[in-house]
Amino acid sequence: MIDMFMKKILLIEDDSLIVKIYTTRLVADGFKVLSAGNGEEGLRIAEQERPDLILLDIMMPKMDGFSVLETLRRHDVLKQVPIIVYSNLAQESEMKRALELGANEFIVKANISPTELVNKIKSYLSIQ
Repeated sequence: MIDMFMKKILLIEDDSLIVKIYTTRLVADGFKVLSAGNGEEGLRIAEQERPDLILLDIMMPKMDGFSVLETLRRHDVLKQVPIIVYSNLAQESEMKRALELGANEFIVKANISPTELVNKIKSYLSIQ
């Protein structure tokens, strides 16, 4: 059960269907969900809202996920926020790059269900 201080998840993703699916699922599990359709907007929301965890896509307009990740990991306040990169890019080099830039984990979208992703988020936030 989530405590009375709702955990905030920032979803930085340009695919509106994926945003809708994950937002619906995360809200049902008691999370507050913020979303951004591109990397620039995602950084702005992260700075304003200070999320507890960030789900980050790689392929986005304006600013890709790698640039967002790099910027977040240099940010004094946000550098400790867990970041799960999830993408359809499944090349080893992309995964390695995301982890080297500071992602806590890299997940291939096609390989995880919404339920599995929510459980992973809960484990990062120490929620049962």
